[in-house]
Amino acid sequence: MRTLIHDLPAASAGTTHCLRSLHFGRGVSGRKAYLQAALHADEVPPMLVAQALAQRLQALDDAGAIDGEIVLVPMANPLGLAQHLQGSAFGRFDLATGLNFNRRFRHLTAALIPRLEGRLGADRDANARAIRAASAALLQAWQPADAAEALKRLLQGLAVDADLVLDLHCDNEAVMHVYTATPQAAALAPLAARLGAQALLVAEVSGDEPFDETVARTWWELAAHFDGRFPIDPLGCLAATVELRGETEVSQALAEQDADALLAFLQDTGHVRGDAAPAPPACAATPLEGVEPVTAPVPGVVVFAKAPGDWVAAGELVAELVCPLSDARTPLHARAAGRCFARTSRRYATRGMRLMKIAGATPWRSGNLLSP
Repeated sequence: MRTLIHDLPAASAGTTHCLRSLHFGRGVSGRKAYLQAALHADEVPPMLVAQALAQRLQALDDAGAIDGEIVLVPMANPLGLAQHLQGSAFGRFDLATGLNFNRRFRHLTAALIPRLEGRLGADRDANARAIRAASAALLQAWQPADAAEALKRLLQGLAVDADLVLDLHCDNEAVMHVYTATPQAAALAPLAARLGAQALLVAEVSGDEPFDETVARTWWELAAHFDGRFPIDPLGCLAATVELRGETEVSQALAEQDADALLAFLQDTGHVRGDAAPAPPACAATPLEGVEPVTAPVPGVVVFAKAPGDWVAAGELVAELVCPLSDARTPLHARAAGRCFARTSRRYATRGMRLMKIAGATPWRSGNLLSP
């Protein structure tokens, strides 16, 4: 294993931040997997899972069982990890700009197309190498405007030449669930199955350029653009966001369980030698456009009638809001049937606050589909 320390530019005089990346494998196969934990820095479970996974990868590396390269970033956001407001962690948004740390990564397709003209040919593998090299060059040319952009450039640069990218997160209160792109749903269903995910949420474009989408989306867009001229694997990079249950579900037992599941998937994809036990059946993929974000139409104390993991019937009561000023009670009902996969841990809602997410089978939303 090699350990690299990446210094980030100081946001203010007298301050320093750095990122640690762990590099496993002999690097002879041309394959690369990239995994990172806690891009939203107040999401702790992924960091413990990364520790457990690092131990397993070290043992496999020592045994010569990793022919390619596996890069693991056990803590992906030193900027957000340093942000606290009066005793509360604040790692989802950059305090300097208000922007979500997992939004506005670089979508490279439009800039890649002219760079690739004249560099592609009949060899699919050579085309993949050209795409990765051109992508890396574009990211190197990115001049970050602030510390958060410098972090995004670093993370995207570490992942852009990988053929598998897993971004480890968690939700507020939740069951295990996975986000990926519609073209990749079948390839990543075994990952969801091994993790025991209760929702596999898919969209071709979810909006606002999250990390996993920006490293994967380029491949099917370039394949479509150059179709009939040059062979390009539309699944040249498989990528997913893994939501490791809820924020407080931090235990060594869960970390070991999740690390084993991730390692088994790395065996499935050939990034690690060995055969894992057969994956169990996966939950059915559902469109991200079909997720109902239950919101509060009025303020009040939140009394949930449904918990993460519960099946919800169309029209069923999912929560009630109790106004402490008027004693009025406002019932909230599900728009359609689906699986409740996440909800807020807060029990007082302001108007418009998101309370719960229900994965339904029928698309009905459009635009930016992710939570803010």
